[in-house]
Formats: sequence, structure tokens, C-alpha cells
Amino acid sequence: QVRLVESGGGLVQSGGSLRLSCTASGSISNINAMGWYREAPGKERELVAVIRRGGTTHIQDSVKDRFTISRDGATNTVVLQMDNLKPEDTAVYYCLAENVYALDSWGQGTQVPVSS
Repeated sequence: QVRLVESGGGLVQSGGSLRLSCTASGSISNINAMGWYREAPGKERELVAVIRRGGTTHIQDSVKDRFTISRDGATNTVVLQMDNLKPEDTAVYYCLAENVYALDSWGQGTQVPVSS
């Protein structure tokens, strides 16, 4: 299994930026993709961004002009850079790792409240 630890969340004002990091440990050799989901209050969990083993990325259209995802292979860390945050970005953000067998591991989640 993979253990995922998120960091970087916290209260931010509208227009501000946050940098979320997710560091993987454990059975990391067969990770196929890592990414971020978010779950806003009363809403379904949705994919925000993903980066795959070969470096291909996908970012949800609603945030692609403001968010980027990157990877540091040396530290097994994936970073979600979030700029120009809006109140509608308020959510719990979860890190995801998918292995080559399509089995998922999840982080505990980190809260990102965006004030007006």
C-alpha cells in the first residue's frame, strides 16, 4: 500500500495562493498516477488534477487557468499550485495515488477554506 501525507492547506483569502504537497511512502514503485481531488461542502468529490507516470497531466477545465500540477520524483512528491483562489474553491483537498493495477490510495485530506 501507499501512504500519502498532504500539507500546505489552510485559510486563504480570495485572490491568494496556496501550494499543496503530497508525499508518498510505502509501496511507491508501482504508482501509475497521482493527483488531487476536492470535496466541497454538500457536493460530490471531483477530480482537480492528475499527473501520470510518463508525465502527462490533466487539469479540470474550471481551474486549469489557475492551478498547475507537478512532480518531484526524487522525493515522491506531487504539488498542486493554486493561484487566484476563489470562494468556490473552498473544499477538502485529497491526494490520490493509483497503482498499475488501478488500485487507489488516498490521503487524509487537507482543508482549504477561501474567504471572500
